[in-house]
Amino acid sequence: MTAFSTADDLVINRKIDGDFTTSTATEEIENVYEISRCAKWIISNGYEKVALQFPDEIMRDAAQVAEKLGNATSQKIAILGDTSYGSCCVDEVAAEHFAADSIIHFGHACLSPTSRLPVLYVFGRKEIDVLDCVQKFSNLYPKDDNVVLIYDTGYSHVLDEISNHLTPVYKNLTKSQLDLPTSFSNSPNSSNQEKNIESNDSHTGALTSNTTFRKCGRLFPNLSEQDFNESMKIFYIGEEGLSLSNLMMTFNKCLVSCYDPAQKETVKENVGSSRALMRRYHMVEKAKDARIVGIVAGTLGVVNYLNIINRLKVMIKKAGKKSYTFVVGKLNVPKLANFMEIDVFVLVACPENSLIDSSEFYKPVVTPFEMELACNSNFEWDGSYVTNFTELLPGGSSHRELVVPDEEVADVSLVTGKMRNIGLSKDQPETMSSVVLRSEALGVATIPAESAGEYLSNRSWQGLDQQLGETPVVKAVEGQFGIAAGYTENPANKDMK
Repeated sequence: MTAFSTADDLVINRKIDGDFTTSTATEEIENVYEISRCAKWIISNGYEKVALQFPDEIMRDAAQVAEKLGNATSQKIAILGDTSYGSCCVDEVAAEHFAADSIIHFGHACLSPTSRLPVLYVFGRKEIDVLDCVQKFSNLYPKDDNVVLIYDTGYSHVLDEISNHLTPVYKNLTKSQLDLPTSFSNSPNSSNQEKNIESNDSHTGALTSNTTFRKCGRLFPNLSEQDFNESMKIFYIGEEGLSLSNLMMTFNKCLVSCYDPAQKETVKENVGSSRALMRRYHMVEKAKDARIVGIVAGTLGVVNYLNIINRLKVMIKKAGKKSYTFVVGKLNVPKLANFMEIDVFVLVACPENSLIDSSEFYKPVVTPFEMELACNSNFEWDGSYVTNFTELLPGGSSHRELVVPDEEVADVSLVTGKMRNIGLSKDQPETMSSVVLRSEALGVATIPAESAGEYLSNRSWQGLDQQLGETPVVKAVEGQFGIAAGYTENPANKDMK
């Protein structure tokens, strides 16, 4: 059972990353968590039930923050812990359990648009040596290089200070901005960031401007998608993690260098990017081979998640495959191991949580973009990569009309080297049933299963046989009683047998 569960001693001795014991000093809570700005946001918008979402690493300060906000606003405050999905996403589902009318999200955020509740982001103030960062930047790039400055949300408070050192020297430097929601006041902790957004014809104006490109939760003034080519360089301020991986896959043609403020080191990250792309392309081939596809909802809060799930269902069906939808909360190996009839899983999640290493899973886990490449013949891969599933929907920059062959097309799998068919066959109706009659002989079929029901029928053991109509009907009688260590049978029942 070790393949499906964790040994007891490993659970007891497991070490969790992060410092969960040392709380922020009481006198620093106001500044670190911007209590005044949060209280002003709550009062000015008239919110009455506010949910505070904290990631695990700063949950230790949640009680103090909630108490201070409650005293400052006299409104109901709730703390959200153990988020249903990634902590970088706003957990609207948990907030609605509290009937909250707003959410304040603390810590790192992927900035994926939400669909129901207004959100205020508080990114915190991560420590950084500005002069060392500027020096590392200067040592890395000549003055005439085209460089884009991108940063983790926790370092937004020092953006202007770093920019003031670099802009006079680097004329081709582009400073990215956080792509914050337009409907609500969601500026980061630095008021300078508000000025940056306002100076760009306001955030709403930036979205419609032809000179501003948006990607990965960032705005890039005076740049377009075509500018992110081999000649463009990216300087990322932050630690290695999901955010950096998302950037590297999205801008895989650019040379990315990462400055880690904690270690004060700069690393060129593009050494393995081409290898990572090849691994992802291998996943596309796995998706092409699949006959039964599981669509896993990895978010219930990111806008348009239902639209992409519906699109996947239609696309998979037209490709002659069978799909099933799963909502399992936080993704892990044991959960998906329960569905062995699934050939490949498609994870619908935010851009940062979509790229998971599926080597630990028993079946491949792909992204909606990879499934699109596998099923939509109108989509040819040119080396670019899409992590944001919204871009695949109508109106998105990577949207393609669904084009699936009217009949089966023979192809050769690059994984197995065997022939495979793509599309619906002439004798296979589009509305084929997933219910398959059980074989009395319990024989194993030699053809691949087309649905979970057929997969079940091919198993040598399918569970207990109900024997409907064969079991005699008897009146209810008192059975055994006692404890699990030893049951005692009621003597009166023996006489009834």
